[in-house]
Amino acid sequence: MLTRAILRRPGADFAAGLTAARLGTPDLTLMLAQHAAYADALRAVGLEIEVLDPLPGFPDAYFVEDVEVVVPELAVVTRPGAPSRLGEADAIVAALARYRPVARLSPPGTLDGGDVLVAGGAVFIGLSSRTNESGAAQLARLLEPHGYRSRTVPVASGLHLKSSVSWLGGDTLLVGERYADRPEVEGFRHLVVDADEEAACNTLLVNGTLLTPAGFPKTRRLLDRAGLPVIELDLTEARKMDGGLTCMSLRL
Repeated sequence: MLTRAILRRPGADFAAGLTAARLGTPDLTLMLAQHAAYADALRAVGLEIEVLDPLPGFPDAYFVEDVEVVVPELAVVTRPGAPSRLGEADAIVAALARYRPVARLSPPGTLDGGDVLVAGGAVFIGLSSRTNESGAAQLARLLEPHGYRSRTVPVASGLHLKSSVSWLGGDTLLVGERYADRPEVEGFRHLVVDADEEAACNTLLVNGTLLTPAGFPKTRRLLDRAGLPVIELDLTEARKMDGGLTCMSLRL
C-alpha cells in the first residue's frame, strides 16, 4: 500500500512550459483548481499529501514524476531529457531523501520518469526524445539488485511511454492501439484504448483504485471491466502542457 504523495503546485509561469499539444492556451486559475482536485483524489485513496511550492524559473516543475523514479527500496534522481528541466532534479532531493535512499543518474544518460512504468517486478523503460539508452541502462542497473527486471520499449509517438501504456495491477496493461501487439509488452493482458481516446491511456493505479482522465467514455467502460473503483478527474489544463495523471505526483 502506498501512504504518501509529493506534489508541486503549478507556478504562475506554468503556461511557458514545454508542450507540443495544440489544445489551446492553458488557464492558471483552472489549472490550480484541477491540481487541487487531483490532490484531493489522492487523499481519498489513502495518501498523505505534501505539496511543494512552485519552482521559479522552471515552469514544468509541477510534473514532479519526471525527475525521480521511486520504488519501495530507493529513489533514483533522473536527468531529464529537456535541458531546461535539469535544475528541477536537485530541487526535489530533499523532499524524497526523508523517505528513501537516493541514487542519481549521470551523463550522458538522460531519462524522464514519464518513460518508466513499474508493473510489479517488471519495469518498462521507454526510449524517447527524453530518455536515451544510457539513461535506461543506468536505471536498470540500479533497480536490478532489488529484484526488478527491466526492458526497453521504443516510443514511436507521444511524449513518454506512459502517454500510451499504464499498469492496472496484476498482469493487465492499459495500452494504446500502437502498443497492443508490440513484443516489448508481451506477457501481459492488454486492454486496448481506441485511438481517439489515447489520452486516457495515462491512468493511475493507487491502492486498488484507478484514477483516469474525465471525458473518455469508451475507456471508462474498459476500466469498469477491470473490476476496480474508478475516479475520473478533469485534466484539460495539464493536457494542454503534455501532462497527465501520473506525472503530477511521486507516490511512496
